[in-house]
Amino acid sequence: MMNKGRKFFSILLIIIVIVTIVLLGYLAYNYISNYIIAQEAASTVDEFENIITVDIGEEQENVTEQLQNTNNTNTALSTSKTRKVKYKGYNVIGTIQIPKTKVKYPIVDSTSPNAMEVAIVMLYGPGLNQEGNTVIVGHNYRNGGFFGNNKKLENGDKIYITDIQGNKVEYTIYNKYITSDSDFSYATRLINGKREISLSTCTNDSSKRLVIWAKES
Repeated sequence: MMNKGRKFFSILLIIIVIVTIVLLGYLAYNYISNYIIAQEAASTVDEFENIITVDIGEEQENVTEQLQNTNNTNTALSTSKTRKVKYKGYNVIGTIQIPKTKVKYPIVDSTSPNAMEVAIVMLYGPGLNQEGNTVIVGHNYRNGGFFGNNKKLENGDKIYITDIQGNKVEYTIYNKYITSDSDFSYATRLINGKREISLSTCTNDSSKRLVIWAKES
């Protein structure tokens, strides 16, 4: 009887060890994967913002030079075009940074399901940093990726959006709530010509939407 008991506890111990190893391996894999994705996204953000800064400077120099070399005000001025930055195969149209949740991601020009799996997207509105309400969407990943930590944001927290023209605008959160997945009123709301953004992501059970409103500071 004692031998059977020892055998049982030995098997139980082996099972616990195996389960612990698998669990630790899973957690380590998630942590490393999330770290790699975050680093790659942050690197793309830096690349985008650096290129925007350089290209805008070159464009201004080109315009100045052309103005100095012509007396004909009707002459068309050619300017350099901003070089495109790619992320996961999609064109980057801007960046989003949220210091409180350490979000630093590119925003891409597609709203396809595939694009939303790998990046933050602009879903609706006049465009990044344009007058009006622009909706920006990201998945709620359990490892905290993308908008997975939006539930931690509060009124007064800051969001920074950089657009393809090189403008970096600070927005301040003033409203956060949960709504049904069929409610799209947050996107079409009237804001009297101001610049605002709405962040949208799924709740943990994917049945509803967590929505955040922020206005230009």
